[in-house]
Amino acid sequence: MPTPLHDTLSALAQALVARGWMMATAESCTGGLIAAACTDLPGSSRWLERGFVTYSNAAKTELLGVPAELIAQHGAVSEPVARAMAVGAARHAPVQASVAVTGVAGPDGGSADKPVGTVWFGWSVQGELHTACLRFAGDRAAVRQQTRDHALQQLLALVAASAP
Repeated sequence: MPTPLHDTLSALAQALVARGWMMATAESCTGGLIAAACTDLPGSSRWLERGFVTYSNAAKTELLGVPAELIAQHGAVSEPVARAMAVGAARHAPVQASVAVTGVAGPDGGSADKPVGTVWFGWSVQGELHTACLRFAGDRAAVRQQTRDHALQQLLALVAASAP
């Protein structure tokens, strides 16, 4: 029986293929879970171009072009960094859509202004940027799974709202 994640991925695949588009992921706190979920769907090579796992700040800078000064000024878990990650994924891959996530999955690493469960999202669809910040409850696995699911659900909504 299909799961909500499977339904989201199937709809995302259909929307991307209908437009002749490809997507890329830029992941920090999820460590590749978003790309892995995409590749669970047969035929994903028709719409998933690549995934960047940029867990360290250096990786964000080296692989995605996120300015080190931006990370130093705002922290890795921030809107500016999520935006730069989404833009970087779109610039470093031949894609029309990208999704980026950076957050504090826990159980430690949180702070008063960025508690465990805080995740910044960035999406780029045809060069249009969107961001969001959510705080998820639960343990490390739960935060990462909720992050994966929200990232894909919102990417689907943004792609579906764009002209084919």
